[in-house]
Amino acid sequence: MLAALMVLTGAVGVSSAGKAEELVDVALVLAVDVSRSMSPDEITLQRKGYAAAIADPAVVKAVKQGVHGRIALTMFEWANDGHAREIVPWTVIERLEHAQGFSDAVLADTTYGQRRTSISGAIRHASRLLLDVPYAADRFVIDISGDGPNNQGLTVTRARDIAVEAGFVINGLPLMTTSGFGTQFNIPDLDEYYRRCVIGGPGSFMIPVNDWDQFPEAVRRKLVLEIGGRMPMKPPRVLPAQITFEEPYDCLIGEKIWRKLREQFFLDP
Repeated sequence: MLAALMVLTGAVGVSSAGKAEELVDVALVLAVDVSRSMSPDEITLQRKGYAAAIADPAVVKAVKQGVHGRIALTMFEWANDGHAREIVPWTVIERLEHAQGFSDAVLADTTYGQRRTSISGAIRHASRLLLDVPYAADRFVIDISGDGPNNQGLTVTRARDIAVEAGFVINGLPLMTTSGFGTQFNIPDLDEYYRRCVIGGPGSFMIPVNDWDQFPEAVRRKLVLEIGGRMPMKPPRVLPAQITFEEPYDCLIGEKIWRKLREQFFLDP
C-alpha cells in the first residue's frame, strides 16, 4: 500500500506526520472544485460560503471541544488532473481569531475556472498534503466539493481506495446545482455518485447541496461533524427480512460522457 500511495501522490518518499510535536484533533483538507462547469457567480458563492462557515462560532466551538482543542486546516482549488492551487496553507485553528484569519485569506484570493474535472487528481493532491502535514493528527480527512463526476485522470474509485487504505477519510459535498456552464456533465444523481464512488473510510459521509442558498449552512454543518469525528444522523430504515443487494453503479459515467462529447465534437483529449 505504501508503494500505491507513493504512485498516487507522486511522492519520492513518505514523510511521517507522527514526528511533529504539535498535536491536533484532525488534519482537514478542503478541496474545492473550480472546473468550468461552475459559473463565476457560483465560484464566488462557493468561496463566500466556505469563508462564512470556517469563521462560524459553531465551528470554533467544535474545535474547542476536541481532545487537543485545535485542528490543522488547509484549502486548495482543483479542476483538471494537473490543476491544484493552494488558497490557504496548513494553519492551526484554535480560537476564533485563527478561524477568522483563515476566512479572511479565503476571501482575499481570486479564482479563475479551469477545464475538466478530476476528482481523482484532487484526492491525489489532498493525500500528498496529508502525508506532509507538519502536525501530529489523530485523524486525517479530505473534504471534496464538486458539481460533476470525474472525467479525467486516474479512476476515482482507485484514487479513493488507495487514500482510504492509507488511513484517510474522504467526505463529499456534491453540488446538485445546474445553473453553471457545462451542463452536459450534470448527472441527476450526483449525490449517489459521491456516495458510491467518491467518499470512503470510517464514518465517511456526504451532504448534498440542492440550492446555493443552502451552501453556507451545508459547509458549516459538515465542518462541525468532521471536526468532531461524527457523521450526520440518519432516519431509521425499515428493511425487508430477505437479503437484498444494491444495483451496480457506473463510476465511469463522467469519463463516458467526455468520450461521447469528444467523438461528437472532436474535442481535445
